[in-house]
Amino acid sequence: MDFKQIISHCKEYGFIFPSSEIYDGLSATYDYGPNGVELKNNIKSYWWKSMVQMHQNIVGLDAAIFMHPKTWKASGHVDAFNDPLVDNKDSKKRYRADVLVEDFMAKIEGKINKDVAKAKKKFGDAFNEEEFRSTNGRVIERQKKHDEIGSKLATRMSDGDMEGLKSLIEELEIACPISGSKNWTDVRQFNLMFSTQLGNVAGEEGKLYLRPETAQGIFVNFLNVQKSTRQKLPFGIAQIGKAFRNEIVARQFIFRMREFEQMEMQYFIKPGTEMKWFDYWKQTRLDWHKALGTPAEKLRFHDHENLAHYANAATDIQFEFPFGFKELEGIHSRTDFDLKSHQELSGKKLQFFDPEMNESYVPYVLETSVGCDRMFLTQISNALQEETVPDKDGKESTRTVLKLNPAIAPVKCAVLPLVKNKEEITKAATDVFDKIKGSVLCQYDEKDAIGRRYRRQDAIGTPYCVTVDFDSLEDNCVTIRDRDTLTQERVPIDKIQSIVADKVDMNKLL
Repeated sequence: MDFKQIISHCKEYGFIFPSSEIYDGLSATYDYGPNGVELKNNIKSYWWKSMVQMHQNIVGLDAAIFMHPKTWKASGHVDAFNDPLVDNKDSKKRYRADVLVEDFMAKIEGKINKDVAKAKKKFGDAFNEEEFRSTNGRVIERQKKHDEIGSKLATRMSDGDMEGLKSLIEELEIACPISGSKNWTDVRQFNLMFSTQLGNVAGEEGKLYLRPETAQGIFVNFLNVQKSTRQKLPFGIAQIGKAFRNEIVARQFIFRMREFEQMEMQYFIKPGTEMKWFDYWKQTRLDWHKALGTPAEKLRFHDHENLAHYANAATDIQFEFPFGFKELEGIHSRTDFDLKSHQELSGKKLQFFDPEMNESYVPYVLETSVGCDRMFLTQISNALQEETVPDKDGKESTRTVLKLNPAIAPVKCAVLPLVKNKEEITKAATDVFDKIKGSVLCQYDEKDAIGRRYRRQDAIGTPYCVTVDFDSLEDNCVTIRDRDTLTQERVPIDKIQSIVADKVDMNKLL
């Protein structure tokens, strides 16, 4: 489905609403509706269980959003948390200079992929993609141009070369997507942190920041957690929480927002072992995404050319969103930058005493950080489908179905009386609902014809529908329908709870 259909579906079926919509909304802020909050909570639960429950040496934390202002001085956010901002003089629209260049590169990549797809269609099974990419003159030329632009962008970003970024935009003749104008202002740095005041105190002394990431709450609590849980290296601290960034251009629905949720785990390790753990967590996190049913071809690693000031290795797991491959999760080797910076500015030691070496040292950190909202968008994008299915009269019809993994589906089971005007059937259906509501989230629905109710449940991703009919009054059995296969099976009422609970068990993912 295209992106507009996904956004429309999210609103129509209670997944995501524009925030403050009755006041015409607020740019790049969204509210999660009844089905959205359930799906989001299930994604968070899957992440938390996979990190904390399944690892003896990873524990949880929930740090405050407000932190002492010196935190952000030590972390480098006050001085260096900037994006390059550029305005188009004719359209008056504002852009991130690096994103303009990245979008230009994506167009080149799109042309390469188009050439590959054409050749694949032409040569069929005999097609060797690797050989084609390395021998086709047009593909080689385009790839060379793509890589040269990427190298220039990485160098100018790491050097903070704003003049160089503008000259790159001009050299590539990049036009404003709105007006087509190439009349650009100078590129300048824009700090992304939101600030507010502590109490009634004005000025720098009372200045507070809304945290732009959750990681620093973990770093300043490193010793508190290590000592209270008696952890030895390596060990991790996991956290799910809100973060805030004053994005220059917040766009693409919930992909880039000013208020968003992160699922981060900081893994504290012995210096010198970081590349071993970097490789380990790269594969572990990729497997986590695949376990949900995300196709391997929609996921890829993208190594950073422009490393952050704290990192000695970094890669992204990218997902193919409806608007192209974009970052979903980051895996970063942060070295000892954060703990050392906080140690220096606070004057408090943040070191681990290693009994085997009989010495204290500042650990290195390996970070995994996935955006909860982006994860939500991947699941909706991947699962929402239109397909042709047979009707009961033998004809075919089209249904919209959300094929989420049953373990994270918002509603696990819908209980449907065949008709609503027979008291004995509605009472039997209500009894079934009461039996299973304690173990899984289920819905009771008696409005409209049974076929229409099935379609409604398909659209929100409900994996199983239980229908109570006239025969149920005699044989104490119900019909359970599978969302994906459409198969219907007759099962005893007293086994429904265990059958559904088993089919949606998250442990199967873990």
